[in-house]
Amino acid sequence: MIQSPPPLRPRLSVVAPCYNEEESLAAFAARMTAACEGVVGQAYELVLVNDGSRDRTWAIIQAISEQYPAVVGVNLSRNHGHQLAVTAGLSLTSGERVLIIDADLQDPPELLPQMMARMDEGYDVVYGRRTQRAKESAFKKLTAGLFYRTLKSLSETDIPLDTGDFRLMSRRIVDRLNAMPERDRFIRGMVAWLGGKQTEIAYDREPRFAGQTHYTLGKMLHLATDGLASFSTAPLKLATLLAIIGMAMAGLLALYAVYGFLFGHAARGWTSLALMVVGFATAQLACLGIFGAYLGRMYMQTKGRPLFLIDEVVSRRPHPVLSVPEDAAGEARGG
Repeated sequence: MIQSPPPLRPRLSVVAPCYNEEESLAAFAARMTAACEGVVGQAYELVLVNDGSRDRTWAIIQAISEQYPAVVGVNLSRNHGHQLAVTAGLSLTSGERVLIIDADLQDPPELLPQMMARMDEGYDVVYGRRTQRAKESAFKKLTAGLFYRTLKSLSETDIPLDTGDFRLMSRRIVDRLNAMPERDRFIRGMVAWLGGKQTEIAYDREPRFAGQTHYTLGKMLHLATDGLASFSTAPLKLATLLAIIGMAMAGLLALYAVYGFLFGHAARGWTSLALMVVGFATAQLACLGIFGAYLGRMYMQTKGRPLFLIDEVVSRRPHPVLSVPEDAAGEARGG
């Protein structure tokens, strides 16, 4: 029996996580495919990952996959979150280079030629650095700036300031990233940790093409916690420092009590004592909270569950990754 040759590896893969993006998907697909074809012709794939959307996003992805042969549609079993949706897409890519970009058109697809040109100079990663954030609230800009600078000052990894996940990566970096097993993923930090030659391209971030942002305050805090806990042991060191300060204050309080007993001073200063007790209790609870955050991540990691589950994949073209058995392409690759 004559077997057909395996499909060729595309020069470029693009991964775009999608959550309730029915209003922007058609425009994104048109602009992204135009940018890809202008650089690599037809030698690309566009992986659209539906992250448990509640609107018509998956139906639109299916229609787009019929319209554009290079589109690979991936439907996750539920909403896993942005970082795991990106991880699912990366696990299915086969291109020599891989671009991560959101489908809301805040990051311009037209920046692809410049990113490809920089990578031609020998870089492993080319990431976009935001210089302006159009139509974002002062609170969002303030908290984002504070988060990036706090993370950079506390992290043992040099994570670039004012960058998201919008980046072009070599196949070597993507393979190493896919091999990293952690569940609480902070992809921009993980890519920085991998090292290699990395450079930036500055750009002005546009407002969303349509709809409202899906990054609520709660999700931003969760991402910030993942970033700090994954790339910094500073909170644990802070807990140790608080414990040392608490023991020192307790020692001074004990000396004060002994002094009062020996010299017959009446026990006074209930307010000060109450404040000390509250201070000790607060410090202990803070330390327990910090330890719990790290312990909880260790507990979830030891379960060994797959990072994501894929219900369906649609594509008009033969695909090197999708040609393997379903378990290997989906759950096992996610884990």
